[in-house]
Amino acid sequence: MAPQRFREQFDQIQRSMPDVPLAMGPDDAAEFLYEKGVVLARDGEEARVVEDTVREHFTALAGLDAGRVRRAGPETNRSGITRIQVGDPGEGTGGDPAVAHALRSLRAFEGRAGRRLVSRNHVVSIAVNSCPGDEPVPVPRTERPNPAPADAPYDPGSAVGVLVVDTGLMADHRSYPLLAHTRGDLQVKECDDEGVLCQYVGHGTFIAGLLAAVAPNTDITVRNTLNDAGAILESEFGEKLFDAVEEGGWPDVISLSAGTSNGRTDGLLGVHAFMEELRARGTLLVAAAGNNASATPFWPAAYADLPGWEDSVLSVGALRADGEHGACFSNHGGWVKVYAPGERLTSALTGIETPVPYVYQHSTFDACRFGFGYACTCQTPRHTGLLSEPGDAPAKPDQVMFEGYAQWSGTSFATPVVAGLIASHMTAHRQTDARVARKALLAANTEYAEVRGAHVPALLPPTWRPVPVGPPDGAA
Repeated sequence: MAPQRFREQFDQIQRSMPDVPLAMGPDDAAEFLYEKGVVLARDGEEARVVEDTVREHFTALAGLDAGRVRRAGPETNRSGITRIQVGDPGEGTGGDPAVAHALRSLRAFEGRAGRRLVSRNHVVSIAVNSCPGDEPVPVPRTERPNPAPADAPYDPGSAVGVLVVDTGLMADHRSYPLLAHTRGDLQVKECDDEGVLCQYVGHGTFIAGLLAAVAPNTDITVRNTLNDAGAILESEFGEKLFDAVEEGGWPDVISLSAGTSNGRTDGLLGVHAFMEELRARGTLLVAAAGNNASATPFWPAAYADLPGWEDSVLSVGALRADGEHGACFSNHGGWVKVYAPGERLTSALTGIETPVPYVYQHSTFDACRFGFGYACTCQTPRHTGLLSEPGDAPAKPDQVMFEGYAQWSGTSFATPVVAGLIASHMTAHRQTDARVARKALLAANTEYAEVRGAHVPALLPPTWRPVPVGPPDGAA
């Protein structure tokens, strides 16, 4: 049975995508979300092979409807993939036998081809497992940002171009001084009909604020690619990435705080065309390693470990608030190339002109759900937001007000910290190539942290200050 936290994420994303029936995979095991009844294949001849093979397989087996196998979208597009419907997405409440059989039917072809020909249509998401670190906590306007703004001027002639692929900007974001020259997409809808901040609204603004604090000499553009509760289908994600870079040109750095696992070690079929194009450009993709507390590759961050993408992708894990050890929620393993502070960072959730409310439910986590003894985000704060497990939570959630600043945790926020450090290095050394700057920064770095018993490179911004991780209030 799927963990409650994952079920709540599933329900939240399903509400944001009411016309796309979703399933948990593999085989309802809650490792990832995907579109029910649909598979992906590369355009052209491979899509034809997939469609014909699945139809033939379904014809030979009782209980499968070969008549449902058909193209479910354009046969060609920039992302290089096409959707193929293999079952009735509205059929059944658990499992997805049509997709399971479709994947199985191509195994022999894939073995001969030596590569994957078919894939589930995964959900790429900010909230990969509804970790408590996914919810912001309001802090007073008197609180200082953490990392604090670096002492460096903004020069439009030499500013490093950074593209943030996330949720959109809050309408009053420019009232926050660090974001005065940030541009991009505004959030489609900030609050619901009751005036409560919608799920993950402010995430992109918070990330832009972290970037601008670490690297003031940046031209930041934020794209509202993850508008639906921080999520998007893999089949649409590759296209949206192309849109993002074509609208303003390929930037020096892309900061991406979303992704998915897929149970494989060879990437995502839906973003492969974009990743091939990225490799041919000078842009560096800095991507979050995910909050699953797992060593399973998380994409697209794990491209950093694939031959050919070592220079163009940097995967980022999160350190706990005191910087000593990896935060319990952070993914880990050899495919995660660097770690940075990602727990209880402080930045702007909204602008600083109009306070906005946010709804919380109280958490029942008295101990770290991943088995760690320190007071991580599983325990502190005791309220963890809309995604918290119900348990003994009160029937009526708390409502709190954000007056600009928030404290937030996750690999989502370690990622822009690293992107900002690379941009800052480029400015300090008059470097115009982000990939060269990344190599030089990591080569010169002497900081290390311990993550799951392994010593890993840690990038600590000079203006970041550690936050104690003692027992929460009232705990022994």
